[in-house]
Amino acid sequence: MADCSTLHTVEGACRDSKAAFWLKLLAIAVILVTGAAGVSVPVLYTRYSKALKSHGSLLSLVKCFAAGVILSTGFVHVLPEAFAALSSNCLPKRPWKDFPFAGMVAMAGALATLAVDILADRHSQTGSYIRVKSDDNQTKFKDVELAKNSVFPVSCCGAGAGNGGEINGGLALAQKVAAPPLEDSGEDLYVQQRQKLVSKVLEIGIIFHSVIIGITLGMSQNRCSIAPLVAALGFHQFFEGMGLGGCIALADFGTNVTVMMCVMFSVTTPFGIMAGMVMNFISGYDENNPKALILEGLFGSASSGILVYMALVDLIAAEFLNSKKLKSNSFLMSAAYVLLVLGAGSMSLLALWA
Repeated sequence: MADCSTLHTVEGACRDSKAAFWLKLLAIAVILVTGAAGVSVPVLYTRYSKALKSHGSLLSLVKCFAAGVILSTGFVHVLPEAFAALSSNCLPKRPWKDFPFAGMVAMAGALATLAVDILADRHSQTGSYIRVKSDDNQTKFKDVELAKNSVFPVSCCGAGAGNGGEINGGLALAQKVAAPPLEDSGEDLYVQQRQKLVSKVLEIGIIFHSVIIGITLGMSQNRCSIAPLVAALGFHQFFEGMGLGGCIALADFGTNVTVMMCVMFSVTTPFGIMAGMVMNFISGYDENNPKALILEGLFGSASSGILVYMALVDLIAAEFLNSKKLKSNSFLMSAAYVLLVLGAGSMSLLALWA
């Protein structure tokens, strides 16, 4: 295998800073448009299709396609690039050649995401703390699970509670003010909160990946490698945007948050390209610099761990193993699986070019 100095010699014939500059500007425009289109399609469709009877089923299918895209992004695009960066001949043999750091950091990213998932799940299931006056006249705090017991928040109960909002008689009175029909809506609220968490963590993982792609492309002066990447990254951003957009649509954020998340995804890679161009102009920064490769490999590994975990646990397992809608409809289950494979296959095919 060629060493680092040989790699620079091989690339010398293709190094053209002026041509690379115009190709980067073209890449910024293409990626911005395709990314914005990809993330907007599922969101706009969801907003304007709520009146359709098949709205819920179609959203499940969108989610399965998105899961396939995200899973392929983690396994086929991000993780191999992280392994390549941390096994580069431009890095010293010790410790980078003695241990598979990329795999370890990816595992750590998945475990860290699991920890966040557990903490957020416990928090989302815990309701308000209301003050309960016990028989020994001591005020105690009692945890009421809103999603499970459908209890109104404290502000709904405090007006008629007396004694500074204290509730006499323990949880019995709290149950009296709860409307039974709210049980289903409480469960729906829990599911919606969880979907919001999934969307936010997923966007964080994608942003890490997108920044690395952008900076790497922005620092490159190799016109031979940039030219084919323009179209390939355009398709890459479109499919990745559809995956993230499907999750954002299911979370049903408010308009401001939805727009902000879509904009952040759309501009992250172009911003990374501009940042890479500035870094290269100021310091002549080299993408084969050991520090750059280590940073790219570590961030890419962590990002792949996040993406794979989110795709398998929070998207695929949640939909195929826990969704009553899919379990009760074999045709819908089959269609969802086909779209899952289609999403993963389409994104994997792009690895031939990007």
